[in-house]
Amino acid sequence: MGAVQFSPALSTIAQTIQLSLSPVFMLAGIAAVMNVIAGRLGRVIDRARALEELHSRITAAEHARHLWELRLLDRRMKLTNAALLLAVTSAAVTCMTVGMMFVGELAKLHLGRYVAAAFVLAMALLISALLSFLAEVQVSLRANRVPRELLRSP
Repeated sequence: MGAVQFSPALSTIAQTIQLSLSPVFMLAGIAAVMNVIAGRLGRVIDRARALEELHSRITAAEHARHLWELRLLDRRMKLTNAALLLAVTSAAVTCMTVGMMFVGELAKLHLGRYVAAAFVLAMALLISALLSFLAEVQVSLRANRVPRELLRSP
């Protein structure tokens, strides 16, 4: 007696692919957000390295300002890294969601509750990543305000 071969109907596979398109579009969006966040992280790291290089040559009067900016850059790196970690985790959970959709449909498992929970988790992680990114932008803006004396008309 031979083993029964598992071969789902083509229509089942096509339907599952159609259902997985929304999470796949979400992955493209997450990738774009990750690209922006990674770019900001690179710029923050470059600025921190430049300040570290200058640190040994600064005057006592400049020391407080440099120390303040280095601490600020450190905070920005932490926020940006958190945003990146959350976005990557959201992407991984989104991939798991697509995988569960395929496995559940093809193996006729009832994973709807788990797929829904995974999708909600992926969205919550993405929202958290965006909030962390927003916090980093706010810290950056506080540090880079134009001094009021420069904005006064002569």
